[in-house]
Amino acid sequence: MRLLPLSTILAALTFTLAAQAPPPAAMTLTIPGFPDGGQIPVKFSQAAPGVAPGEGTSPAMSWANVPAGTQSFFLNMHDMDLARNKTTEDQAHWVLWNIPATATGLPEGVPKGSSLADGSYQISATGPMYRGPGAGANGPFHHYVFELYALDTKLDVKPSTDAFETRAHVMKAIQGHILAKAVYGGLFRRPQ
Repeated sequence: MRLLPLSTILAALTFTLAAQAPPPAAMTLTIPGFPDGGQIPVKFSQAAPGVAPGEGTSPAMSWANVPAGTQSFFLNMHDMDLARNKTTEDQAHWVLWNIPATATGLPEGVPKGSSLADGSYQISATGPMYRGPGAGANGPFHHYVFELYALDTKLDVKPSTDAFETRAHVMKAIQGHILAKAVYGGLFRRPQ
């Protein structure tokens, strides 16, 4: 009987154990203010009492299972049901990038401003702020999507005065740098 070297046995055992290890958990995004796929409360919309047109209060959110090597996050909130200027482009409700890799979420009511205290940048179709959902009361519910990307880099993109141009630059800059993506959705139309 021929005996195998200990290194061969250990290599085979390591390979077997690695093959049986469960895959890492997917990155998740959670918004406690409403269930995934549920109705977005008026308080997070343009229809909230006292909210200026095109503005709103951003919901708190958190994420988990961030992949190793993450250097920053990018959040893209958009209205999937709006065709802007008869193109494939949809509404830019919130484009927030260079969120620090140490972040595990965002608080409710992120303040206005192109550059935030943590070094991240933001813009929307309204300006340097969160733009709440605003679908009309007489139409169907619109589908609003929050997409969170874990990136292996910080982006060298500064906000311009045009949200759609800025979003295009950010989307181009993340190509080849996406480690993971998490998606959360909500429905909204203004109350009757």
